[in-house]
Amino acid sequence: MEIPTIPDQIFYLIVLIIVAFVLLIIAFQWRKVAQSKNSILMLEKEIELKKMSMVEKDIESKRLMDNPIPLPQDKQDSLSAIRQSTTDVRSEVGYLHTEINERLARLEAQTEQKKLEKMLKEIEAKEAKLKKMDKK
Repeated sequence: MEIPTIPDQIFYLIVLIIVAFVLLIIAFQWRKVAQSKNSILMLEKEIELKKMSMVEKDIESKRLMDNPIPLPQDKQDSLSAIRQSTTDVRSEVGYLHTEINERLARLEAQTEQKKLEKMLKEIEAKEAKLKKMDKK
């Protein structure tokens, strides 16, 4: 058996360092993957808890709606007035939103029309210029 020479020993040392470096990278990546899995599991549990909380709140609100608390007439009138004003405000907001969208669409169309008219004039001017050049 032959004793490795110094260049061979350096080659083996370099290979050993590369292998150690690759193993280190693999270990760190494996650790990150394990941490990510744990984070995902924790987030899933949090989501489940939030869903359960939302369902509980929904059930509670439905229970309260099914068993209304009797209110004096003045309180019922006050609630009715609030509901009506809320409905009025929502309808006004909807109208304004629709009007803004319509005006914006009209403005965009007018802007596009002006651009196209300008382009048409430029094309007509270039055509006229070309016709003059052809006549010469």
